[in-house]
Amino acid sequence: MKNSRKLTTPQSLNSYIKSICDIMRRSGRAGALQYVPELTWMLFLRILDEREEREAEQAKAVGAEFRPSLEYPYRWRDWAAPPNCRLQNAECGIKRKELQNSTLGAFMSFVNGELIPYLRNLKNKIGVTPRQKVVSEVFSAFEKTGVDTECNLLDILDKIHELSLEQVDETHMFPISQVYEGLLQKMGEKNNDGGQFFTPREVIRVMVRVINPEIGETVYDPCCGTGGFLAQAYQHIKEKTKSGADIEILKTRTFYGRECDR
Repeated sequence: MKNSRKLTTPQSLNSYIKSICDIMRRSGRAGALQYVPELTWMLFLRILDEREEREAEQAKAVGAEFRPSLEYPYRWRDWAAPPNCRLQNAECGIKRKELQNSTLGAFMSFVNGELIPYLRNLKNKIGVTPRQKVVSEVFSAFEKTGVDTECNLLDILDKIHELSLEQVDETHMFPISQVYEGLLQKMGEKNNDGGQFFTPREVIRVMVRVINPEIGETVYDPCCGTGGFLAQAYQHIKEKTKSGADIEILKTRTFYGRECDR
């Protein structure tokens, strides 16, 4: 299932995210400090699945091996995607359909009793990969979803599934950081401690072009926030890569960010 609506501005993306937050609020996650963490792990799994689908296709095209971070039934496409959507080479939503056709409460039991514990404990898996460690870290503070009913949870998952990276025009924004900047600003409006101010995208682009970081240099942001400077620096340097070795340096020994610990 694809959403034909193209999100071309920060305002349109923020509006779409707000529509998801509205469902979160009606489901018992009333405040931003409650629904932002919940939305975070769902968005994370959606983006991870879409990214690894692309990486698998690229690896197949060149005859390379690809090892996914998650296997069936723990991939987003298995348990969260609506059953009527399709991937390039397979159906999606197979596990979700099975659970919905099973006993009452089976879907919520899977999410809380199987999915989240599995993802949280990935770091203990033999041969764990760096990406799997990140997945485990994302879920380290979660024991179960706070969404109150299966109906509300499915509505949220459907909305998030439609938020494909293909639907977001990256000309004027960095999609992921833009989502959280909008959410954090809303938290600030509610007199929470999450409100922050963010450097405009065009200012970031100008600063990165002036600094002009090169392959092999270190990019460090001591107050990285949602990662706007790091994301733009990555795009800037990536255009200069000429080999697999350059890409490896870019991915493993270039970017470092830190935010204050509270």
